[in-house]
Amino acid sequence: MMVKQINRLKRCPATTCRAPPAPTPEDVLLLREIRDNLKR
Repeated sequence: MMVKQINRLKRCPATTCRAPPAPTPEDVLLLREIRDNLKR
């Protein structure tokens, strides 16, 4: 059992095994759009 776990960890680098990041909330997107418009 230990060997299987170690092999699985070696096969899967930390950056690729993680779940994808959660999508950005809509209110944050709206605030970014307002910020970008004010910069113009």
